[in-house]
Amino acid sequence: MTTQLESLKKISSVVADTGDIDSIQKFSPDDCTTNPSLIYKAVQSKKYDKLVNEVISNSKSRKFHKSTDQVDFISDQLAIAFGIELSKIVPGYVSTEVDANLSFDTHATYEKAKQIINSYDHAGIPKNRILIKVAGTWEGIQAVKKLESEGISCNCTLIFSLTQAVACAEAGAFLISPFVGRILDWFKSNTSKEYDSSNDPGVESVEKIYNYFKKFNFKTVVMAASFRNKEEIINLAGCDKLTISPALLEELNQTSGELEPKLSAQTASVCELKRINVNESSYRWHLNENQMASFKLAEGIRLFNKDMLKLKDLILAQL
Repeated sequence: MTTQLESLKKISSVVADTGDIDSIQKFSPDDCTTNPSLIYKAVQSKKYDKLVNEVISNSKSRKFHKSTDQVDFISDQLAIAFGIELSKIVPGYVSTEVDANLSFDTHATYEKAKQIINSYDHAGIPKNRILIKVAGTWEGIQAVKKLESEGISCNCTLIFSLTQAVACAEAGAFLISPFVGRILDWFKSNTSKEYDSSNDPGVESVEKIYNYFKKFNFKTVVMAASFRNKEEIINLAGCDKLTISPALLEELNQTSGELEPKLSAQTASVCELKRINVNESSYRWHLNENQMASFKLAEGIRLFNKDMLKLKDLILAQL
């Protein structure tokens, strides 16, 4: 009997959303995405102490002006170390995120991305296996534009609106990660309407972005992310990629049944969406007018930075 996970893999590329190496081995996804929160959880679990200790030990052979410089270096190298291990398991891309506190600095984001790619290169991992994750701020998108022009593929993350998505695509981003569950969270908290699988605003947002990209022939890959339940995944079957947590991968793997594609280039071609123009002023205005998107983008950056600081505290305690 075919499982829903097996069926899903036939119509969408399945990506693991985790830093847990064991989970990735179990579900055999095409790619893997990580972020500061997932790396922090993986380190906190103590399952990967050997990897952590090795990175810390290697750092001791270098000279640093102050302890915070060493902690910063170790946190960067930890993300790379996890990425290297993940690249041994998945056949495709590994996404590694630029520090959230650089989200409003184009030059610093660009420089950090180059450092990440160089670190992978020194470890023998070519840049065509790595996606640099950058928050979908205007400044981040401009960094992505420059990186893509130099052959460094990027994953624009924390996407909550069509305006953000179009700006990323027009900048040449290889991939975007529109968040499904966080959109649903906001609407549940800020409206009195009842939501279920038939009217999930997160699903509707990704469907709109996917249809727009296919209708207007953007090559940027749409990878739906941040799922709250299995139904959201099923309702986006057919999306280019779906990045899914181990818990939901397990649920799909334990449920039998064939899934039908809900998204397709054919249905997108007849949608009624009109072409929009996005420049800096229109991007900032539309984001300002979209209360959900502006709040969730800012919140996402804060939360990723908060977990990065927690990770650095863990590292400092071990020095």
